[in-house]
Amino acid sequence: MRKYIAGFAGLALASAVLLSSCSGTPLSTREEGTLGGGALGAGAGALVGAAVGHPAAGALIGGGMGALGGFAVGNQMQNQEAANQQTQTQVQQQQQELEQQRQQLQQMQQLNETE
Repeated sequence: MRKYIAGFAGLALASAVLLSSCSGTPLSTREEGTLGGGALGAGAGALVGAAVGHPAAGALIGGGMGALGGFAVGNQMQNQEAANQQTQTQVQQQQQELEQQRQQLQQMQQLNETE
């Protein structure tokens, strides 16, 4: 009976996390990594736990470990995305400056030709 209660509690917790993540805003890379890692860890933990007779405990431990690992990976990916976005913004600004300088150079050349 305890196995069923623990399994139900784990399922209820996972459902609550999934439902709370459906707030209308898209999940960040960090959140996706955490949820994905938690789900994979819970599944793997349940399989390992079933082999030793404690699937609910295995799912809870695996879910926690998976969520931590998923958070770490998702956090690193999100930080990399932010750095890439910053670099892309800088490149676009530099391209705009180059175009302005080209236009100014053309205007100066035209002025010199007319004089």
